Amino acid sequence: MKVAICGAGISGLALAHRMHAHGWDVVVLERAPGPREQGYMIDFFGPGFDAADAMGLVPALHDRAHPIDQAAYVDDAGRTTAHLTFARFAATEDGRLLSLLRSDLEAVLRERLPAAVDLRFGAGVVEVRDEPGGVEVGLADGARLRADLLVGADGIHSTVRRLVFGEEERFLRYLGFHTAAFQFHDPVVEEATRRRVCLTDTAQRQMGVYGLGEGRVAVFTVHRTPDPALPADARAAVQEEYRSLGWLVPRALAACPPSSEVFYDQVAQIELPRWSSGRVTLLGDACAAVSLLAGQGASLGIAGAYVLAEELASAPSVEAGLERYERVWRPVVLDRQEVGRRAARWFLPASRGQVLLRRAILRLGGLPGMDRLIVGAITGNRTPAVVR
Repeated sequence: MKVAICGAGISGLALAHRMHAHGWDVVVLERAPGPREQGYMIDFFGPGFDAADAMGLVPALHDRAHPIDQAAYVDDAGRTTAHLTFARFAATEDGRLLSLLRSDLEAVLRERLPAAVDLRFGAGVVEVRDEPGGVEVGLADGARLRADLLVGADGIHSTVRRLVFGEEERFLRYLGFHTAAFQFHDPVVEEATRRRVCLTDTAQRQMGVYGLGEGRVAVFTVHRTPDPALPADARAAVQEEYRSLGWLVPRALAACPPSSEVFYDQVAQIELPRWSSGRVTLLGDACAAVSLLAGQGASLGIAGAYVLAEELASAPSVEAGLERYERVWRPVVLDRQEVGRRAARWFLPASRGQVLLRRAILRLGGLPGMDRLIVGAITGNRTPAVVR
């Protein structure tokens, strides 16, 4: 049996691991010419951590993790106004939590792919023909391949979803925010943010800054806007949108790299009535984007891949496996999407009054039992065990 996976991101690479482990012939098709280096720092925990542990990847992830002591909100002078201690956060997950760059998580998955997995960069999918007992895929270079199953793990702007299920606007729920992420080198900023995620305590727009060591700094931004359209020049848009903020923000904006090195996108969710059609299915953000506001997107990407592979391995047919995958995993995704929609006010307040309310709530985090309530509000319901 052969599976073609479109997308060499976190979900696609995780699925490649598991499908190979179950004896499938695996080819991964990625339209980009090489790995993407941009992306956020993430808190990796929950079902994806369990899946990564079952796959033997946790030691390598520990080696790439960044020690973070706290998430601190700061004012224009750099004074901490409120904070959430990571030790308390980790305790709610029994210590099974790592702070990682998305690119590092992806790199661990990629570097540990079995040699038999055929990973092809610069291989964009342009045509999909779902046929009895299989699927034929046409590539941008004119090549064609046939597989027993095609999995679209190609992100929120999925090509496979567009080709098989329809145009993006039918399924994308815009949540009213734009986001960006980039990295730069500045020893002064790195020292000021070492072992901390520092967030501007602001309304409407927010920048987060964290030191990565050796003078490297990572930045993410999020701001409210009713217009989902993306700017032509990401760097200029970020510099214009955040220039009113103080503290280290002007220094970070001055060091913002060219647009080609800036990740910039909408904050949105994907909602489809079904995830599979014949021998084509979707995975990760292609069918189940929960958004930056919900968190755990990378964790859900790995866990969803694990569920898909296990259900295919135990089902009597590919079609039955796809049906089981969606039945098991869709409720988890719907819960996380609801968390994301509820989190908008908490994540980025719309007014000064909401900023002060968030600050007051976070200051209660030191009281007995309050830390678990706050973390629960952020992370939502505990995901059912999916690793068998």
